Amino acid sequence: MIIFWLLDVNPRQILFWDWRNKKQVACLEESHVDDVTQVHFVPNHQNKLASASADGLICIFDTNGDINDDDHLESVINVGTSIAKVGVFGDSYEKLWCLTNIETLSVWDWKEGTNEANFEEARSLASESWTLDHVDYFVDCHSSGGDNLWVIGGTNAGSIGYFPVKYKGTAMIGPPEAVLGGGHMGVVRSILPMPSMQSGTAQGLFGWTGGEDGRLCCWKGDDSPVISRSWISSTSTLALKVPRNRKNSRRCPY
Repeated sequence: MIIFWLLDVNPRQILFWDWRNKKQVACLEESHVDDVTQVHFVPNHQNKLASASADGLICIFDTNGDINDDDHLESVINVGTSIAKVGVFGDSYEKLWCLTNIETLSVWDWKEGTNEANFEEARSLASESWTLDHVDYFVDCHSSGGDNLWVIGGTNAGSIGYFPVKYKGTAMIGPPEAVLGGGHMGVVRSILPMPSMQSGTAQGLFGWTGGEDGRLCCWKGDDSPVISRSWISSTSTLALKVPRNRKNSRRCPY
């Protein structure tokens, strides 16, 4: 089965298709009252689906059987503001992180429907922990397994940092454990970590980023907390960029 929502027709609908026969098998259209922004099946929880929307709601569905809004909506989490992105993590994938369109971050237990941490001033907390410009926006969140979580913040000049998130006990956002700089000249919109980062290390191929500057950067990691080399896309090829007069190690694209 595959799932998607139609942004140009009715962005409030979630459609399910059987990829084997290319037929639509279900449509959820009553659970959200505004555009759906994310959908995720929950790993290790067969048939569990989380959807997020600009209406501020995260809905948890059981997609087993004949899927419909009335019988398969299990729970609803009210974040209270338009949601940009969500994701699941944790030893049993019972945790859910949420980034909003006003740049706040929250952590939830989706099974219990309880809030575990709220970071209403997330950008300020991240900005206080590094020496670069103020964090202007968040790109995404990342977990390499277990309960660890990073929020990825960026500047309008194109640098991004991986900030560790502590949500148990006293909630806090720590100093960046990796900084990617020198590749982008504008806002970074997407990031794809590579397997080396999935295992919690920054060695080897770190990942890919795409930005509003039209660049696709492939980042090379090493033992340094700052990546300083990357491949930057041109019109049809990837070109090597090495920062000039680099005195401090900062992670750049390869």
